[in-house]
Amino acid sequence: MTTETILKASFDLRDILKLLPHRYPMLLVDRVLSYEVGKSLTAIKNVTYNEPFFPGHFPEVPTMPGVLMLEAMAQVSGLIAVLETGLRPESGYLLYFAGIDNARFKRPVIPGDQVRMIAVLDKHKRDLWKFRTRATVDDELVCEAEMLCVLKDARRPETV
Repeated sequence: MTTETILKASFDLRDILKLLPHRYPMLLVDRVLSYEVGKSLTAIKNVTYNEPFFPGHFPEVPTMPGVLMLEAMAQVSGLIAVLETGLRPESGYLLYFAGIDNARFKRPVIPGDQVRMIAVLDKHKRDLWKFRTRATVDDELVCEAEMLCVLKDARRPETV
């Protein structure tokens, strides 16, 4: 990936696939809208009825599972970490959840919603990263959480 790609303000799906190790059905970020170096990243997830979890998660009232909302916000946080460090999936290093605090769900996310997520880098010290995250639909808060993540060498399972 070129420096030009790293510095541009928005990223499409092709760029995201170069930055994150996630793939279908676990890739939950469709586009990066903005990135402020060392501060924050805003991205979207377009929720469609074709998502693999809808047939089993309240089939009569399809609802995106809260844990997947947290995963999507973690992926947005992970994008900040890879952009800040320059690490890529092929490096063997991954950003893992280390903790989630103050997670709150305010309203369901359903097919047709466009979820706008923002992750703000709170702290970064060595391999530990702390983020404040929020997700909205039509400017209405749907989820928020504080996330603690750790960068680990995935090639060494004893360190995970």
